[in-house]
Amino acid sequence: MQETQAVFFDGKTAGRIPVTVSLGPDRLALFITGDGLPEPLRWPLGELRGLHSDGAKHQVILTLRQEGDDELARHTARLVLEDTVAKEWLLTTRPDLFRKDVPKGTMKKIAKFTGMAVGATVLMLFVILPAMANTLAAIIPIEREVAFGKTVVAQIARVFGGVGIDELTCQGEEGQIALQVMVDRLTENQDMTYTISSRVFDHPMVNAFAAPGGQVVVMKGLIDSADSPDEVAAVLAHEIGHVESRDATRNALRSSGSAGLLTMLIGDFTGGAVMAILGEQLLSASYTREAEGQADEFALEMLQNANVSADGMARFFELLDETYGESALPAYLSTHPVTLERAQRARDFAETQSATSPVISDSQWQSLKQICD
Repeated sequence: MQETQAVFFDGKTAGRIPVTVSLGPDRLALFITGDGLPEPLRWPLGELRGLHSDGAKHQVILTLRQEGDDELARHTARLVLEDTVAKEWLLTTRPDLFRKDVPKGTMKKIAKFTGMAVGATVLMLFVILPAMANTLAAIIPIEREVAFGKTVVAQIARVFGGVGIDELTCQGEEGQIALQVMVDRLTENQDMTYTISSRVFDHPMVNAFAAPGGQVVVMKGLIDSADSPDEVAAVLAHEIGHVESRDATRNALRSSGSAGLLTMLIGDFTGGAVMAILGEQLLSASYTREAEGQADEFALEMLQNANVSADGMARFFELLDETYGESALPAYLSTHPVTLERAQRARDFAETQSATSPVISDSQWQSLKQICD
């Protein structure tokens, strides 16, 4: 690099200081001299940093890297070079001239703030949102809960089948009548908070789920796997138990809140993530062990009041245990642990019952099994 003229700004005043710039004697630094400088300056080549200047492509503005609290880690002094040869030399020999420096401790700060953000997210997901969901579930008006539940079921239908709720719902008229007869039989002697709205989704999954506001959906796969209508009635009674305890509402509120928070974190503002997560959560219906036990007790009481044998519940639990085994349950049943203890509890309860009868007639059972045909 030959000796060249430049303009120097000391960073303390607005004055322009004409200076001469050349390589120092050790060739490891720029040597800056000028009448306006109290003494020559030595700027190490490795510490040089270029500053971008919009609209001034004919010049290169240099400063020095400097440790400090300033996030830019830059010295306040500036050196402006306009000489073409000097600029080309700098750009050729100093490939890192325009790199951004990170002050010491920045990575620790990032790790600290990341940890705080993760902690806040975990707190929101597992503490604040559940508490809010419990409160909202207790105070939300039933008519709004019903509307919310219908929206939830419609969303699940779209996520689950890729179609609208009407397309996924089985439309067999006789089958729908049979299902309604079953619901009426179960609820007629029960003090109910909700009017139960039931439907069958045309899907092979062996499952059923409850949505807010009295919405209960049974999968065709569950009906196909059952040997009797009493088995379906037992599962239906269990899900109605979740409805009456507002477990479904709390779960949906918690899931939608979690999905909304995760959506903000992953940047999906189309609502697709909310629908997918909410649908998955409602289908898996991950209730607490206490809530599951209470739903079982509710179902047994409902079967008793309807004079329907609890043997159906026991047989269904045993069927799933024989088919899958507790350790190999499908993902959508893993949150509803099917144990032989639950089956035995239902069997013991059935032995105390008397004067029971099938929940629907044989002909109605056949209509229900053909509801999606």
